[in-house]
Amino acid sequence: VDWLPMAHQLYPDAVNHTHQVGLSVATTINWLQEEQQLPLQNVHLIGYSLGAHVAGYAGTSVRGTIGRITGLDPAGPMFEGVGDDKRLSSGDADFVDILHTYTREALGMSIGIQQPIGDIDIYPNGGDVQPGCSLREMLTSTAGGSFMDVIKCEHERAVLLFVDSLMNNEYMSLAYQCTDPERFKKGICLSCRKNRCNNIGYNTKKMRKRSNCKMYLKTRAVTPFGGIHYQMKMHVFNRKQADDADPTFHVKLYGAHNDTDDLHVD
Repeated sequence: VDWLPMAHQLYPDAVNHTHQVGLSVATTINWLQEEQQLPLQNVHLIGYSLGAHVAGYAGTSVRGTIGRITGLDPAGPMFEGVGDDKRLSSGDADFVDILHTYTREALGMSIGIQQPIGDIDIYPNGGDVQPGCSLREMLTSTAGGSFMDVIKCEHERAVLLFVDSLMNNEYMSLAYQCTDPERFKKGICLSCRKNRCNNIGYNTKKMRKRSNCKMYLKTRAVTPFGGIHYQMKMHVFNRKQADDADPTFHVKLYGAHNDTDDLHVD
């Protein structure tokens, strides 16, 4: 859907246009359904940033229920905390999955929406700091590099992850259901029992009756972004008093094609 002239305006004006554009998309889908017998279950809308909310408005305005909406880092300002009818939400399609890649807050708001709004909300790398997008990395990888480049890199990472799920689906990581990113980092949630893990991007599988299911995963800095999550459990038995020792551990993984740097174990 080409709505670039309406999107490239002052942000509040662009936000107001999302409803109008969503209605236009819904009108087209209704026509396809009536005149061309398009099954609504086969309709999959994919929207990035403001476009995610356009897809939400389209879903609520269609006569019937479309099959799926994928929100790629849906825009946060003027959508965070509002009612379901004023943004993309889990009721806008039979299945709504969200990729959050830039939820870091600055000046009281974040570029991407922070709250879970879909049936499944996936937060790669915690949903805030994406590998390869730090200012230092941007300075070394490009001729210039600025804070705007960092914002663009992290916000658009959701799009790249979705494309990567089509181009390199054999390398994609699994996302794991967890209550918060800190528990995930500690390795508490690395289980696929009872459908607690899922693919990301195009290959995300519908999970019924799990509205606002938050999932996390780690990705690489470059494509293919996926990898395998390894978990190491270490049991240390110390006969000394706890305050007599302050051990530090580093782990290095050796592979067939490459080795990792030393990984600090907290």
